[in-house]
Amino acid sequence: MNIRICGTGSALPERKITNDDLSQIMDTSDEWISSRTGIKTRHLATEETTTSLATEAAKKALADADMKPEEVELIIAATVTPDHLVPTLSCEVQREIGAVNAVAFDLGAACSGFLFALSTAQAYIASGRFKNALLIGAEVLSKIMDWNDRSTCVLFGDGAGAAVVRADEENICHVVQGSDGAKGLVLACENRPVNNPYHKMESPLGYVSMNGQEVYKFAVRTVPATITKVLEEADLETEEISLFVLHQANLRIIEAVAKRLKQPMEKFPVNLTECGNISAASVPILLDNINRHGMIHRGDKVVLAGFGGGLTWGAAVLVW
Repeated sequence: MNIRICGTGSALPERKITNDDLSQIMDTSDEWISSRTGIKTRHLATEETTTSLATEAAKKALADADMKPEEVELIIAATVTPDHLVPTLSCEVQREIGAVNAVAFDLGAACSGFLFALSTAQAYIASGRFKNALLIGAEVLSKIMDWNDRSTCVLFGDGAGAAVVRADEENICHVVQGSDGAKGLVLACENRPVNNPYHKMESPLGYVSMNGQEVYKFAVRTVPATITKVLEEADLETEEISLFVLHQANLRIIEAVAKRLKQPMEKFPVNLTECGNISAASVPILLDNINRHGMIHRGDKVVLAGFGGGLTWGAAVLVW
């Protein structure tokens, strides 16, 4: 049993921050940021929360799929920035949308999170346990950024994306995944340190740190290889793919992947210029963008690919 995406949704915070805005509060410039990353603006939460953004995206995806909340059987939320450690983001979304019959849980795979959620949903549906799933990628990364670290904080934004998948015997959906924990600390964020009567907290809460060069080298090497592998498993050629929907981390990375796959950039839609890197939300937000702008049609073969912290990576090829 395979799956088909039958609805998408997304949500971004109202406040949009330009590179020039950031140059007023730190030593940076539009030229420095855009020439190195392709990012011009990003949306940052002020009143919004991870839960509110995820809920809005979920409701839009359900509407697009013409599905009622009580029909949802499984909710998987991918995030590294939930509002609470407990309850999970998935359970909070379940409450907000009224998906009273759904099983809900979160998973963490950083920027690959949505691909890991897709693979997990496919496995559950293939087993016959569920017939549909609501998948969410949602982040408010601005709350874990060190806003004095100008090389990192300018890269990230906030937002949420969602997709509804249903069982579909006739569709194809192949997924490959990978992890390399040995190199995980090139992109890291410390959790709450030990603090109890026998061990007092000695360090403040951590912020995201990143070795940009190492992450870049990892991405341009791993992503094309992963896409090639998933296409081989699906017995497809790169020329048969209509669109490559990649995690939106850096325009240079996307251009390098296109070059290595020998495919035109026209097949690689981009929204990082306006949104920046939104980790687990990146792929589903872009997927919703291309869906709602009529850039994807029934029967198109599409590749989704995520890569990032962990280190983790994943790619899927499916028919729309």
